Amino acid sequence: MGKPAFDDIFMELAVNLARRSHCIKRHVGAVLTKETRIISIGYNGPPAGTHNCDEEWPETGCATDSKGSCSLAIHAEQNAILYAVKNKGSVEGATLFVTLSPCLPCARIIFSVGIAKVIYLKSYAAYKGLPVDEGLDFLNRFGVETQQYEGVLSNVTHMI
Repeated sequence: MGKPAFDDIFMELAVNLARRSHCIKRHVGAVLTKETRIISIGYNGPPAGTHNCDEEWPETGCATDSKGSCSLAIHAEQNAILYAVKNKGSVEGATLFVTLSPCLPCARIIFSVGIAKVIYLKSYAAYKGLPVDEGLDFLNRFGVETQQYEGVLSNVTHMI
């Protein structure tokens, strides 16, 4: 058996990180890398020190904002970026592996911090029932490479 590709390792980690999410609506994981090194990880959920939605509101989750999004959630890619920056890590030129393609607000952040490439497992537009992936369109328009993951997830025991 050969060694797994780094893309497979990083996406498998993102999928497994998604299992840590406290969101009852959708579990998303992210891994921020440079070359063959992990810079940061993240998953979606409320800010540290607030409420865990699955514990505080196990039936309904947290309240939604005026656009129908979770009022407490920080997206997985935001958490990965914030943790890297908080710890003085450079994300310029990094690759982001994420289980759900970025929404438009996350895409703006990804572009603004200089991430060079996004590899995603599933489409945000398909998940939300939208006609287009606005986040991917934004990233592509402004020179951030995007790619849907096509590898093999052989070490994931449970997909969320």
